[in-house]
Amino acid sequence: MTDRYAVVGNPIAHSKSPRIHALFAAQTGQDLRYEALLAPLDDFAGTVRRFRSEGGRGLNVTVPFKHEAFALADRRTPRAERAGAVNTLTLHADGSIDGDTTDGVGLLTDLTVNHGLDLAGRSLLVLGAGGAVRGVLEPLLAERPARLVIANRTVAKALELAGLFADLGPVEGCGFDALPGRRFDLIVNGTAAGLSNEVPPLPDDVLIEGGACYDMVYADAPTAFVRWARERGAAHALDGLGMLVEQAAESFRIWRGVRPDTRPVIAALRPGI
Repeated sequence: MTDRYAVVGNPIAHSKSPRIHALFAAQTGQDLRYEALLAPLDDFAGTVRRFRSEGGRGLNVTVPFKHEAFALADRRTPRAERAGAVNTLTLHADGSIDGDTTDGVGLLTDLTVNHGLDLAGRSLLVLGAGGAVRGVLEPLLAERPARLVIANRTVAKALELAGLFADLGPVEGCGFDALPGRRFDLIVNGTAAGLSNEVPPLPDDVLIEGGACYDMVYADAPTAFVRWARERGAAHALDGLGMLVEQAAESFRIWRGVRPDTRPVIAALRPGI
């Protein structure tokens, strides 16, 4: 019998996940069907229960339900506990639910494997202090950067987040007004500004010569942050498509026990590369 999986969110019609997982299934010979589920903003848990009652085996969870998925899971991995959010639910026949997060490994794999960036000893700037950023701090710090700075409009949130991860490495929080005069090897944009095609207020010289920029948002055309990076001579000006595919591959591995080759899938989703 064909196993059922889905991505759940609101909105969800734009999601590339069904195509990604269909390509994974074809590549690995897995018998599954993957769809997109629109959950009412006030009934995420009910949507999950209905999907499970119809034979669903697993769900990817996107905005705005990652914190609700965290609360719904009966068991959570250490990385999900650290992130405080879940984007991958495994639905068991006994009614229990396992929760995990694959966003961090998705970003790190795209940076270090797909684009060959070495983060050890580097200076990293992460923009934003919301759930998207919280999910990637642990794997970034595991690469042993020289420092990791979290910059956010609300300084208190950046300071709080830095405190939560201070045991993992040299991390600090600040506002955008503290950035002039500081320079970084890699800038990761995890702010909501990317969703509205805007750029956070950054000094023009905040990126070192030959540095890299990464926008966790992806689009068919270059995002505003990617354009900003290119205009300032970034050696790598990347969007989040690779992260999307890599986090999906990690979810696929959790569910099916096999990790697909992501390179042809990324190429299929971005014509011309």
